[in-house]
Amino acid sequence: MLVAVRSAGALHRLLDVLPVFDGDSRVTTRFTLAPGSHFDIDALAAVEHSGARTLAWEEAIRTRHDLVLAASPKGELRLLSGLRALLPHGAGFNKAISRDGSPNIPSGLDPHYLLSDGEPWADLHALAHEEQVARLARYCPSAAGRAAVVGDPTLDRLLASVPHRDGFRQALGTGPRQLVVLTSTWGPESLFSRRPGLPADLSGRLPHDAFQVALVLHPNEYSRTGRFDLSRRLAPALAAGLVLSRPYEEWAALLVAADAVVTDHGSAALYAAALGRPVISAYDGGRELTPGSPMARLLDAAPRISSASGLEDALLASRTVDTRSHAAGAFAAQGQALPKLRQQLYRLLGLRPLSGPLDAPAFPLPATRPRQPAAFAVRAEVSDHRVTVQRFPAHTQEPAHHLAAEHPAAGPRMVQSAAVLWRRAGDPAPGPHAAVWTAAGWTAHVLAEAPGCRTAAAVLTSRRCLVRHRTAGLISIRLEPQRDGGRVSDADPTAVVSAVHTWLSARVHWSPPVSLLCDTGPVTVRVHLDPAHVDDLDYEL
Repeated sequence: MLVAVRSAGALHRLLDVLPVFDGDSRVTTRFTLAPGSHFDIDALAAVEHSGARTLAWEEAIRTRHDLVLAASPKGELRLLSGLRALLPHGAGFNKAISRDGSPNIPSGLDPHYLLSDGEPWADLHALAHEEQVARLARYCPSAAGRAAVVGDPTLDRLLASVPHRDGFRQALGTGPRQLVVLTSTWGPESLFSRRPGLPADLSGRLPHDAFQVALVLHPNEYSRTGRFDLSRRLAPALAAGLVLSRPYEEWAALLVAADAVVTDHGSAALYAAALGRPVISAYDGGRELTPGSPMARLLDAAPRISSASGLEDALLASRTVDTRSHAAGAFAAQGQALPKLRQQLYRLLGLRPLSGPLDAPAFPLPATRPRQPAAFAVRAEVSDHRVTVQRFPAHTQEPAHHLAAEHPAAGPRMVQSAAVLWRRAGDPAPGPHAAVWTAAGWTAHVLAEAPGCRTAAAVLTSRRCLVRHRTAGLISIRLEPQRDGGRVSDADPTAVVSAVHTWLSARVHWSPPVSLLCDTGPVTVRVHLDPAHVDDLDYEL
């Protein structure tokens, strides 16, 4: 069997199909890179990373194959010998690229690509829904005669991953925050092309302890731009904690973990809708979106934002839309794609398939670890013994009460400007020769080193800190987690330090012990302020 790929996205699509042949020693798989795509560099790298055996294109067209799998109709695939199976490389056919094939017809439905000398070159069109067969029949009737509805193997992997949602969110460090995922297709009408500043705008506007922002880019955008330039362009958002997903598998884990999805006209949003995730449109219109397609109907029903300032209202509105009903027009036979594909592909091979169940594998845990911001602009409100804290990246335009920064990671300018400085206890220094600060020693050193600092905090554990305030002196802080319905949620102790700093700044006279309530986004924790404990003073950082 030969797997013919033209882009990394097409390869990823086909990799979701290959479990059909697991355990069958009769089937040997080879990969080839079909020439002609602008996005073939990353495809070749992805094939090599998979450990698969490859054939050069010239060798592939000289070799007899029993079956050829492809997820794009473009290129000279008709030159490959053997029976050919063609799958869509996304969720349906929602986009028509200008200056590419027939006007206003998606490539997967376009006779320009599907016919060779007037005849269909694919022996099987493995489609996800009857609606796709009907549209194929409208544009290319002879190809529709070779179509079969098999469902969508990528959607089935997403559905199989739903029980892993808590694990995905834990791996991303999401916690009880709302995870807002931006999804962008590729090309001039994509969200990333038209609104490149939206990830940074959202990261700068949304309170850090209430929201986490992630970005899913089409693999073609990775190929076109490269991760180095992407990291440079997205640097402000990445510094604020943006999660930039990797193009293979991780994007799907983010959709499972998401609380809402902001999208253009790319088909990733249809997968999110099939999971029941709220969808918000950030598509500014154009010529690519196919009228009447499942994606067009979803965007018509979804609330729309024109800027980051409209997100919170759009989030409320999006929860009233039944996204699953709109995705139903794109995905049939949910949960059955691999068994149906096995039946069709083994029919082409002329082999009896192996018996036994065939289940779609769940996606792995996300490997990307978002950067923790090193400085925050903090807005805080005190009401008696309750403090509400909202933290934003230091570059925000939101009004703030004080600047809080990590010492020394935030850099000299932030360190000298911050009213609150913190340091987290780390692992012991390696090697036999070591010199470390105690928590008491470090907090005293920092207040002497940074005259503008009013509060220095050594974060000893997730629930324990030592704070040195210029007028209140040394204080031990203990945090009680929020317990609700059997779930335990912790606040970021550095947010609690800002709450304590604000409360102390509003007090002329007070004496420990004191108990405060601290609101940080969705989490409210009880905070105990006591005279400094000896164990805290001597804690080695």
